[in-house]
Amino acid sequence: MGYLFDPVRLHAAARRAAGLPHQEMVRTLIDELAVAYPGHIATDEQWVMSFVGGATGMMTVLHCSLTEYILIFGTPIGSGGFSGRYRLDIHDYLLAGEMWTFAEAACAERVVSRPGDAALLRRGESKGYRAAEGTWMLEYARGPVVTCLPQALTDSIVRLDGMTIWKTLSISTRLMFRSLRRGKV
Repeated sequence: MGYLFDPVRLHAAARRAAGLPHQEMVRTLIDELAVAYPGHIATDEQWVMSFVGGATGMMTVLHCSLTEYILIFGTPIGSGGFSGRYRLDIHDYLLAGEMWTFAEAACAERVVSRPGDAALLRRGESKGYRAAEGTWMLEYARGPVVTCLPQALTDSIVRLDGMTIWKTLSISTRLMFRSLRRGKV
């Protein structure tokens, strides 16, 4: 399976945007990725509530195909929960704030990620995490994207939040079809 996005290049873009004021950070990152990957990055910010694994945040999806997604995720007030266990590798590049994680393999060890750092959730693994107040990250996943939808939508289904479900699915589906039209699986 071929992938379009390079984790090293995404990390470099995130490091260049890290530490800027929020809106400037977001625009700098989106504009740089749009130039690096022409036609594959949504440049309009469509922020949507995100309820995943007990955590609450905001996200804007920049790319979604059958095999990759890129989004900006964060929270101005802090949150935390369960990462989920996926059939994808998920890379998080910290832009602002601080994220703490712990994993089953090292349950007594707290890993702290700060702006400019990268964190990886390997397929099949899970973590507990806490995003401090004002934490924002660029998230990149590669693998079968549709397999993450149950984890991504369960909290919204339980809350009977049809608007978040609708926004998440409509944005992701629109971007998937856009990717397919460009020949990107």
